[in-house]
Amino acid sequence: MTTKPITARALGRATLERQLLLRRAPKKAGQVEEAVAHLVGLQAQEVRPPYLALAARLDGFAPADLSDALQARRVARLVTMRSTIHLHTAEDCMTLRPLVQPARERELRMFRKGLEGVDVDRLAALTRTAVEEEPRTPKELRELLLAEWPDADPQALTIAARCSLPLVQVTPRGLWRRSGGVRLTTAEHWLDAPAEPTPAPDATILRYLGAFGPASVKDFQQWAGITRTKDAFERLRPSLVTFRDEHGVELFDLPDAPRPDEDTPAPPRLLAEFDNLLLSHADRTRVIHEADRGRNWQVNTAYLTFLVDGMLAGLWTLREPKKGEGTGSRLTLEPFGRLTREQREELVAEAERTAAVLEAPGPVTVDFGAVRA
Repeated sequence: MTTKPITARALGRATLERQLLLRRAPKKAGQVEEAVAHLVGLQAQEVRPPYLALAARLDGFAPADLSDALQARRVARLVTMRSTIHLHTAEDCMTLRPLVQPARERELRMFRKGLEGVDVDRLAALTRTAVEEEPRTPKELRELLLAEWPDADPQALTIAARCSLPLVQVTPRGLWRRSGGVRLTTAEHWLDAPAEPTPAPDATILRYLGAFGPASVKDFQQWAGITRTKDAFERLRPSLVTFRDEHGVELFDLPDAPRPDEDTPAPPRLLAEFDNLLLSHADRTRVIHEADRGRNWQVNTAYLTFLVDGMLAGLWTLREPKKGEGTGSRLTLEPFGRLTREQREELVAEAERTAAVLEAPGPVTVDFGAVRA
């Protein structure tokens, strides 16, 4: 099969289309679950990011749509890819967590010094009994485990529980403007579903390509946080098409997946912190200029970002009035470089739309901060 060359700009347009960022998905019943499934999950380290991610991608989205899905347990929040909290459909909670379990076991080995004398199987059994009796806070869980192993490192004990079991953050955690503290139970208990065996990665690779492709083996491994998937790509090769990027790296893709022309207009979009668009490839030059690499996050901190012409182009903040400050919200855009008048006008319109979707108290003022050098 012929391997065709493909530019970074063309890769960007293909990924934006599949990420629902070239054209928003139309409003319809079940659009939240359908989008979360198509995107194979959304970053959910904090409460706000999944709402921002869907606001950028879905036409007619309202925060209540996601809150309702969380309360109905059609979607849930748990640790999956890259050892971070993701929002998944109920079905994906039961299948994707077993897929990344080997990575959780590698993570657990990093804390073995703090777990000397701890029977991890017993720890998992005690944790399961406790959280299925009633959802527990991390502090409550830590105290319970310390009572059994008082000489162990407290952080290592809670990490061992998280790595050993698929622990879901139960509602009201994650609800729009009604979120509470973290309380945990097992995915099986919360979703009333049996545990699944560890699957082969093949089906997830195909779904990843559908949401992030064309992509390399290393791209998939960066997104999933797992290794040793080359054999799976080789098994799938006969059913895929391949490309070479500008650095000669082989990329795989679904034959019928959309690959728009690289000159297809890309409207501005305001993205969430840790948006998976910016984190799910080993080579991110399809959406981030080399000069801007690393400007969307620092250690343990991510910024709200925006796209212009399909590329990371700046940061944004939304400041809502605090009690006693009166009314009105301010959304500030801080570009990385100069924007044309047309780009600024389109960006302002997108910012106003985003603020309205997020129910920011009005009137909303959109302004531009200083260009970030």
